[in-house]
Amino acid sequence: MSTVKDTSLTIDELGCSVSFADFPEDVQLCVLSFLTPPEIASFACTSKRFVSLCKNDGKLWFSLCDRRWGSKTQIKKWGNGKITYRILYQTLSDWENLIGFWRQGGIATSPPLIFFEWGPSFMTGFRVSPAKDGTYGVVKAPFLWMSLSPEGQVLNFLDREGRTEISEDFANSERFKFAESDLVPVNLSLMGKTHFVVEEDMSFGARRSSSSVSGRGDDGGVGEDLIGAETSGSPGTSPDQLVVEIYQYFANRTSPGGDRASRRQRRREKEKQARRKLEPQHFVKIVDCSPTPTRPLQGLWKGIYDDMTLGFYLVAYDDIGGISCQKVCDSSGNFCSFAHVIRKHPVFWTMNPTFIESPFSPEEENLYTSRIHLQPTAAADHIHQHLPLTGNKGVSRVLCINFSHDLAIPYLAGTTTNPLHAQGRIWQYWDGTFGFGFLQDSFIRDLTHVAKNGCLLDTAEHLL
Repeated sequence: MSTVKDTSLTIDELGCSVSFADFPEDVQLCVLSFLTPPEIASFACTSKRFVSLCKNDGKLWFSLCDRRWGSKTQIKKWGNGKITYRILYQTLSDWENLIGFWRQGGIATSPPLIFFEWGPSFMTGFRVSPAKDGTYGVVKAPFLWMSLSPEGQVLNFLDREGRTEISEDFANSERFKFAESDLVPVNLSLMGKTHFVVEEDMSFGARRSSSSVSGRGDDGGVGEDLIGAETSGSPGTSPDQLVVEIYQYFANRTSPGGDRASRRQRRREKEKQARRKLEPQHFVKIVDCSPTPTRPLQGLWKGIYDDMTLGFYLVAYDDIGGISCQKVCDSSGNFCSFAHVIRKHPVFWTMNPTFIESPFSPEEENLYTSRIHLQPTAAADHIHQHLPLTGNKGVSRVLCINFSHDLAIPYLAGTTTNPLHAQGRIWQYWDGTFGFGFLQDSFIRDLTHVAKNGCLLDTAEHLL
């Protein structure tokens, strides 16, 4: 919504002028709750009375938080209800982009897929992995707990055991004792919209004991704090460690006694590393994780791998309309990086996203009806059966695909013995899901959604 430029509203039909100040306060708060902090800062400059209204934490800033996140989390419970809503607004604005799917960079020793969702008074990041119970279920294990203390301090803890029972205590930040729960305090550093780093917070105890953030009040500032609320970094996040190290290195080199200072710094760093329980972990956001009307195959899907276990597939569209599919992790449980997926596990690709619409030719009908559908052993009654082209799971359209390595991966060029056998089909079903298969095979791998409308589907209980 644009900035309020004129507080005088004219009603020609009545022949009189109505000022914004004449509206009841609840109406004013409702209107202002649609504005951004920079717009509110500009509006506060129009009147001394509006300055007081814009500084009212319990009214205006609560309205801003409630309108934006009230349907997703319990606004009044964050920080046990003792922090200012202005601090809460700034923190949740920074964290909101975390909602959704992320994948761990580098060589992942744990499930690399992370899913963030809102809790009652906290945010939780879950590691997501395929269930092993013969269904399309997925297991989500808590990985990262994020909240605010009553003093307004950011509380980020990494849960290496994935214990869901912590959520009740974590919601009560006054009662919660991280030392007793064996969680690792961490800093989460946001880098733009698509990258964050999790690092152990070695100074957590000292920082928490010296915290002097004030509680809730009605006299919060407006000017620069408001303008910066949409763009500032997450409270408590650490600076770029590489920049800090570069600065310290050259500062020690050019200052008197630089050699001695450098040795002391290296010794402190070694001692710090010896106390560290956790190595830094990098995560990249999966931006397009759900299908759209123009990209119906896009996103994260779950289906059968070669060894008949459930796994995840990631389908992406490029800028010129091409489609490619990769496995997010291998079926043996040894989760791999993005580079390893490309090298070892290409699935399918095509440069022509044009579907074949019904009615289908007899040849296309035979390609579908003569194949066996591969699904988890307990997914449905018709598993591993031949299905008709029409019906509840009928095919709405067909897409031609390839899995030849000749163009996709240069070092495997020439390994495809028969180009015809490198071709396949995607059969999109009427319910929006799809299956794929290749001409050299006699089966179809049916894929289903991992999440829908921001919620994980078919979640199973995580067992320690």
